[in-house]
Amino acid sequence: MSNLTTLCYIERDGKYLLMHRTKKAADINGGKWVGIGGHFEEGESADECLLRETKEETGLTLTSFKLRGLVAFVSDRWPTEYMFLYTADGFSGEVADACDEGELQWVDKGAVYSLPIWEGDKIFLRMLEENRPFFFLKLCYEGDKLVSSAQVTLRT
Repeated sequence: MSNLTTLCYIERDGKYLLMHRTKKAADINGGKWVGIGGHFEEGESADECLLRETKEETGLTLTSFKLRGLVAFVSDRWPTEYMFLYTADGFSGEVADACDEGELQWVDKGAVYSLPIWEGDKIFLRMLEENRPFFFLKLCYEGDKLVSSAQVTLRT
C-alpha cells in the first residue's frame, strides 16, 4: 500500500515556515525540520489535503500556492510514499501558538540546510530555489540514509 501526502514550503520575507517534529511518538520525521503537510484523507484531492493540513497544523489559510513537483520516497523500512510538493506565498490568518506535531518557526531559507533535515529534502529544496519547472524526483533510502536519487524536469 502506498501513501499519498502533501508538503508545502510557505514563504515570507526570505523565510520558510517549518515544523520541528518533536511531539508525536514513533514519528518517521522525529527530530527533523520539515515543511507543512500530511496524509490525504479519503476522497481528497492534493489541493484539498494541502489546504486542510495547513489549516490544522498552522492555523493559516493559504491564498496563493503552486504545485511544484511530485516526490517518490522508496525505503527498505517503510511503504513507498508519493508526496505532492508545493510552495505558497500568500496566506491569511496568524500562525498558531501550538501544534500537536511539533514547533512552528520561520527559518531563513539559507539556514534550513544547517538544520537536521532529510538528505533528500536538500535536493528538492535546491530545485525549488532554482525555480525549476514541475519535476518528478525519486529518493531511495536505506533506513535514514539516502542511497540514490533520480530526477526528471518537465519542459513546457
